[in-house]
Amino acid sequence: QVQLVESGGGLVQPGGSLKLSCAASGSMFSLYVMSWYRQAPGKQRELVAQITGGGTTNYADSVKGRFTISRDNAKNTVYLQMNSLKPEDTAVYYCTTLRDWGQGTQVTVSS
Repeated sequence: QVQLVESGGGLVQPGGSLKLSCAASGSMFSLYVMSWYRQAPGKQRELVAQITGGGTTNYADSVKGRFTISRDNAKNTVYLQMNSLKPEDTAVYYCTTLRDWGQGTQVTVSS
């Protein structure tokens, strides 16, 4: 079982930026496809971005051009840089291996 701990959420104004981090336990991190999901109130959890061990990325259409997923295998950490944030980006953001999930970090975009 992989322990995942997210950080970096908070309150930001529309148009602002935040960078989320997710630290993973274990020695096999570089082998995992890592994903960020989010869940807004009253909505289903949805995929935001995904990155393979080799760095291939995939994004939801709603965040393309604004969010960037990256990873540092030496630090067992995956990141989500979020720019040009919109109120509709407000959600709890989760880091996952698709088997294991973090506890989530709240992102609120509001003026």
